[in-house]
Amino acid sequence: MRYFGTVVRGVRMPVIKEGDDIVSVVSDTLMKAIDESGIKVCDRDVIGITESVVARAQGNYATIEQFSKDVRNKMGSGTVGLVFPILSRNRFLEMLKAIASGVDELIVQLSYPSDEVGNPIISFDDLDNNHVNPYDRVFTEKEFRDLFGKDLLHPFTKTDYVRLYSEAAPNIKIIFANQATAILKYTDKVICGDIHTRARTKRILKEAGAKVVLGLDDFLTSSVDGSGYNQNYGVLGSNYASNGKIKLFPRDSQGTVDAIQKKMFEKYGKTVEVFIYGDGAFKDPFGKIWELADPVVSPFFTSGLIGQPNELKFKLLADTTFANLKGEEARIAMTEYIKSNKSKTKDAHNSLGTTPRNLTDLLGSLCDLTSGSGDKGTPVIYIQGYFDDYTKE
Repeated sequence: MRYFGTVVRGVRMPVIKEGDDIVSVVSDTLMKAIDESGIKVCDRDVIGITESVVARAQGNYATIEQFSKDVRNKMGSGTVGLVFPILSRNRFLEMLKAIASGVDELIVQLSYPSDEVGNPIISFDDLDNNHVNPYDRVFTEKEFRDLFGKDLLHPFTKTDYVRLYSEAAPNIKIIFANQATAILKYTDKVICGDIHTRARTKRILKEAGAKVVLGLDDFLTSSVDGSGYNQNYGVLGSNYASNGKIKLFPRDSQGTVDAIQKKMFEKYGKTVEVFIYGDGAFKDPFGKIWELADPVVSPFFTSGLIGQPNELKFKLLADTTFANLKGEEARIAMTEYIKSNKSKTKDAHNSLGTTPRNLTDLLGSLCDLTSGSGDKGTPVIYIQGYFDDYTKE
């Protein structure tokens, strides 16, 4: 029998820079790795490419000045509110500086006890111990620190993000509230800083009478003074690039994944699937932080990655249908059952407990955990056997 199932390999790439041909770099390096390692390419192998190298090759960058100009053009003068931004030096600090630079006064409304993706400011126990209802209490920064403590340190980075944000620009004022409409006490012009809940936040504010309501997905949707842009997500999915500069989420890259798929077919005669991935969609059980700070896990992917897994629950069958079988007898019986029933798994009892998530979300999490965000130097991931089941020899 075949002993290895899914095999995941991080592929070391050259240092990819602005202007590089990402299709050629990825394809040529991967093919060299495959050939030198004697790997047999199969249909439905998967190639994952991290979004950062795609955006870098595109030169999809913007400066604080370019972003700030777009903010000023779209929000006008006066006081502007910013509701529910995430707490991140990498993801948001440079953007906060740009937004503050583009307005006269900026009221930043933070959610509590944590931000949208779980970065904590305080704990739920802190709320309980102080008898605070987080759905109706609004705090100034002074009131919040007086009640919960002067230092509001992140458990991992040991950074006081509230202080970091309040000191990012002289025209910033911090408040704490979990109702989006709390910002309307200060201004009727609001930027929604949240990611996955942004559509609801926009709707609530508009219904409450806000005159201007935009999200991060509404800025840099086209080039400003030669900047990069993203017509679908604006500055969502951006990362720190250097002081005064951010790297945007990649754009217009369906042709990239399709071209790499074509090159692989031309050389190996096999149809592999290719996708671009950002953050994985998983949650850290210790820090309670949800990893997904990008607007989607995968913005571009080949057509074979559309949909969800179609699987039987192996361990359920082992404990029920084949509970009285062992060894080779159990293996043969399980194999025959899967062959006969694979087409019937949709909503069937025997698929109970299988993960109902999109393939790109599952694969993106696998790739993100493999490539990491440090110094592994493997922005491309090669996956084999992901779509195989127990019957595949």
